Amino acid sequence: MTRRPTVVLGILGSTLDTGGKNRWERWRPTVDLCRHEDLIVDRLELIHGSGHAELAESVSADIAQVSPETRVRQHLVDFADPWAFEEVYTRLLDVVRGYPFRPDEEDYLVHITTGTHVQQICLFLLTESRYLPGRLLQTIPPARRDTGDPGTYTIIDLDLARYEPIAARFAEDRRAGESFLKAGIATRNAAFNALIAQIEQVAGATKAPLLLTGPTGAGKTRLARKIFELKQTRHQIRGQFVELNCATLRGDAAMSALFGHVRGAFTGAVRDRAGVLKLADGGLLFLDEIGELGLDEQAMLLRAIEDRVFLPVGSDKEVRSDFQLVAGTNRDLRSAVRDGRFREDLLARIDLWTWRLPFLRERPEDIEPNLDYELERWSQRHGKKVTFFGQARAAFLRFAVGPDATWSGNFRDLAAAIERMATLAPAGRISQREVEAEIARLRAAWSDAPANASDDDLLARHLGRDKLEEIDRFDRVQLAEVLRVCTAARSLSEAGRLLFAASRQRKSSSNDADRLRKYLQRFDLNWSDIHPDAG
Repeated sequence: MTRRPTVVLGILGSTLDTGGKNRWERWRPTVDLCRHEDLIVDRLELIHGSGHAELAESVSADIAQVSPETRVRQHLVDFADPWAFEEVYTRLLDVVRGYPFRPDEEDYLVHITTGTHVQQICLFLLTESRYLPGRLLQTIPPARRDTGDPGTYTIIDLDLARYEPIAARFAEDRRAGESFLKAGIATRNAAFNALIAQIEQVAGATKAPLLLTGPTGAGKTRLARKIFELKQTRHQIRGQFVELNCATLRGDAAMSALFGHVRGAFTGAVRDRAGVLKLADGGLLFLDEIGELGLDEQAMLLRAIEDRVFLPVGSDKEVRSDFQLVAGTNRDLRSAVRDGRFREDLLARIDLWTWRLPFLRERPEDIEPNLDYELERWSQRHGKKVTFFGQARAAFLRFAVGPDATWSGNFRDLAAAIERMATLAPAGRISQREVEAEIARLRAAWSDAPANASDDDLLARHLGRDKLEEIDRFDRVQLAEVLRVCTAARSLSEAGRLLFAASRQRKSSSNDADRLRKYLQRFDLNWSDIHPDAG
């Protein structure tokens, strides 16, 4: 098989590559990498500054003497400060972007032995990110550097797929991160587990805003805090976790809570106050119910996200804060944009990474592990172990996954139910009596619950406000759930299978897609209304 040419890209070592009278006895990494019999360098791309042009010529001449087959091409790149990371990375990136790489025809090695430590790090990063489509080359000096020995070398391939034990360790770390985000709960819902896996991957790789949507009680706040704690354990964040529920803000207090104020800014401002944006400097800011912010607050928040600066109330001096934003909402923000209640540019900025946390009733297989988790939490808080009698546990789980359990408050409802049963359990054992009493309480609470505001937002988006007013409350609840399933499903058939999973078992034959299609037609809806791209 024909050998492909080997091309080495490296930075001239202003100290290590220096010659002198005894240069052939000294170890010089740039020259000596061309002296290895088992490493044929066809071309050397040598980067140097104008202040070392003479040294570059000397090194090129010596390489021509020891390795005539090596062609040396010099690249003049001046660094005002070779220890300034931003400058070095930018200048090297310019070199790389302008280089005519041909990875299908040539093999590339990146020499990281010479140059400042910052330059070496930048070469590593450019190789890792595949701007430099090659492998790393590390040359190693001999035990004695004055013998003329060229030393040894190591080639490092950053493709971890080649290193199964290392790849396995990374995979294990990812699984550990996913478990951490789930608070150690062994959830069984495949869609939810896939969602958490993606969040773990993204949260560890970016400081861009993250948007968590879903109903109240679905666990947005808890997940935001776990994201912060995960980044903290990986030393990716230095500040604190700061949270604010935007639904609690009213009037002038909103600006002050978010951005702070200076003394005398308004009546009652007797001293300077740092808002949550400043408190979150270097850390993570969780703004729950971000859709409740006013348009003025939204405009200032957008600038703070983009430029990392903002003006406290009553101040003409900008304050800087570098935070990662995690936003939460139970509203349909796109509908809010159409209604003029939410800024389109802000949504575009925070909608880069968006995940919808499902209703508890959409994850029936996860109710049991979450029940065990809440029991353990109660036991730890109160210093007393609480368990179920076997039949009582089975009875509660039957109800919890059955059609009567709406779980309108989602995990808050479940946590509260466990709190009440555990507190009332005699001798630390939850009996049938506590279970029956709690089931009755939950049924009563859910029957009196008002219509979910997020349901109305969802329905209004597909039907319009006028038609929504013509639909009975009973039908609203059912239709909202159908639309959620349809939105998440990839096809009409898949949505039908999910919606009619129980009744299908009682039928000799079933056309779930047709049943769903007819149901949607009752409200003048079809599949293409929900999935416009489906045609």
